[in-house]
Formats: sequence, C-alpha cells, structure tokens
Amino acid sequence: METISYTQVQALLKQVPQAKLQTAYRLLADLITGDTETLSFQEEYMSFSLNERCRIMAQQAEQMVAHYQKRTGE
Repeated sequence: METISYTQVQALLKQVPQAKLQTAYRLLADLITGDTETLSFQEEYMSFSLNERCRIMAQQAEQMVAHYQKRTGE
C-alpha cells in the first residue's frame, strides 16, 4: 500500500460535501481514539479487493432476498 501524506488527506477532505463532514469527522475521530491494533469491519472490508467486495455484497444480497421471501411467504 502506498504511503499517504497529510497533504493528500487534507486535499481529499476539502472535497467532502458539507452534508458529509460530520460523518468524515466521526470516522477520523474514531481512528484516533479507537483501538489501532484491530480493524473495524469497514476498514477490513475496504482492504479487500474489488472482486472480493463484489462477491461479499452479492452473497449478502442473496441472503436478503431469501430473508424477505421467507417473511412475505413468497
């Protein structure tokens, strides 16, 4: 993984829409105060390849279809 500089992070943050700043702030605050030894589910998920993330999402979608079909009796 490439090294990312503070300048790159700052430039990216400047592009975050105003409506999403609170979410970005909470994420950064959690990164600072959280347990740095273990990855959150979201951090671990983003470390997967795009193909692996697509596979996981497809599996979850199938599970939800089965769940809703069971609930609605289809």
